[in-house]
Amino acid sequence: MAEDKFPGWHGTTIIGVRKGGRVVVAGDGQVSLGNTVIKGTARKVRRLTPGGRDVVVGFAGSTADAFTLVERLEKKLEAAPGQLARACVELAKDWRMDKYLRNLEAMLIVTDGKDLFVLTGAGDVLEPEHDIAAIGSGGNYALAAARALMDTDLDAEAIARKAMAIAAEICVFTNGNVTVETIGG
Repeated sequence: MAEDKFPGWHGTTIIGVRKGGRVVVAGDGQVSLGNTVIKGTARKVRRLTPGGRDVVVGFAGSTADAFTLVERLEKKLEAAPGQLARACVELAKDWRMDKYLRNLEAMLIVTDGKDLFVLTGAGDVLEPEHDIAAIGSGGNYALAAARALMDTDLDAEAIARKAMAIAAEICVFTNGNVTVETIGG
């Protein structure tokens, strides 16, 4: 988030892990202002069902901005049922080009159980390497932990939960109150 607009706001770790035909998106519940935890039970991972098809979204950044983007994504998915990549690209184009949307401060992890994408306000629709996507304040910690765990016998959910626990131990803007959504398999 832009420090000049939202000084001292930090929070969120979101991770997506694809393994064994399943994708898990997990997010912590902490929102902080400076060194103060404002809320510890925020829910930043949601299941959408546009056109009757499940899509899971996790978001980091401004909540109002993220909700605006999630609503727009739902509309794109309704216009292109079953075409997650197309809907994500269309959202990213709008996000980048629209005068109002381009000021939104958020990032998204989106999956339909098959594809896994990270969407940014810079117009990026990224399919992560190693079947892991992570965003937010503790995203890099969770990403590193999950990558180390991918070669174990753990399933996608166990990897996501362990990675979130490790991130929460390292990142002061991440807590252990985790929301998990699983799709696929």
